[in-house]
Amino acid sequence: MKLNLKRPLAFFDLEATGINIGADRIVELSVIKLYPDGREDVKTWRINPEMPIPLESSLIHGIYDGDIKNDPTFKEAAPLVAEFMANSDLAGFNSNKFDIPMLMEEFLRAGVLFDLDNRHFVDVQNIFHQMEQRTLKAAYQFYCNKDIINAHSAEADTRATMEVLLAQIARYENKEWEDKKGNKSIPVVNDIEALHKFTNLNRPVDFAGRLAYNDNNEEVFNFGKHKGKKVEDVFNVEPSYYSWMMQGDFPLYTKRKLEEIYNRLNAKRQAERQQKAAQPKIVAEVEKVEDVAKVVKKDVPQPPQPQKTFSKPYENKPFKKKEEPALPINEDMLKQLADKFKKGL
Repeated sequence: MKLNLKRPLAFFDLEATGINIGADRIVELSVIKLYPDGREDVKTWRINPEMPIPLESSLIHGIYDGDIKNDPTFKEAAPLVAEFMANSDLAGFNSNKFDIPMLMEEFLRAGVLFDLDNRHFVDVQNIFHQMEQRTLKAAYQFYCNKDIINAHSAEADTRATMEVLLAQIARYENKEWEDKKGNKSIPVVNDIEALHKFTNLNRPVDFAGRLAYNDNNEEVFNFGKHKGKKVEDVFNVEPSYYSWMMQGDFPLYTKRKLEEIYNRLNAKRQAERQQKAAQPKIVAEVEKVEDVAKVVKKDVPQPPQPQKTFSKPYENKPFKKKEEPALPINEDMLKQLADKFKKGL
């Protein structure tokens, strides 16, 4: 069967000095890169971890201190690894909880940019555990009817993982699955985006599982006393929790996601402060405009008011003759007055 790919899919597996994502180091990394046209490229790196490999780890993967003493450090190999895996979706066995977080820790320590945004992640173990719940060795035997030769070598495990995914897609092509809420679907299909969704049901924010998305697509804590609470809400009421996590023994990628959330929260606070600071100024400007409007209204000549009309008849009052204005005194009037006084004498 051929995978239906829209862009390259990089299957990868790594061996390390231990399982502590924050403290341990990669000693071997193998990548099988599948292309949409069916081609594949394979690259394997042995890595000098710059620390002793515990015996219990060496007994599992077969890599000892003397085997890698002359190999490049991850910082030296990181640019080549990042370039080879660029523009690819990622797939692995237990990769969401271990391989991807461990790889991101190494990239961050090396200072090499490896962006996980806009990628799909297919964890074959999650399909297996959710459908059958077994181990990689059992999965390989169960799905492919084969035994892993050179188990716990990075390339052998990577190839087994790739073959298991192909067998899973064929086996569960039309098989119905029911989630915890009783919703039924056919989740295992030949589509990377659909497999990404099915293998990331817990919706982790940081892959280490310390942070997750809730049903509203908001980051919440997934451990400790604040489990289930929104990260922003906790930082609002208990800012010291952010400092505690940033200074604690948490993976670097977890800290990076915390820093993104914290910076976003501070940006919101700053915007709110600026908005509040601008409100008195806005009120003052409005009042100023209102005052100007009053002055302008006062200075503008007002149109004449219409005279009142009365619908009732006037009340009966004595008629008063309208007085005429006095005429100016002239010579005829003076002569008449003089004649009148002469007659009186």
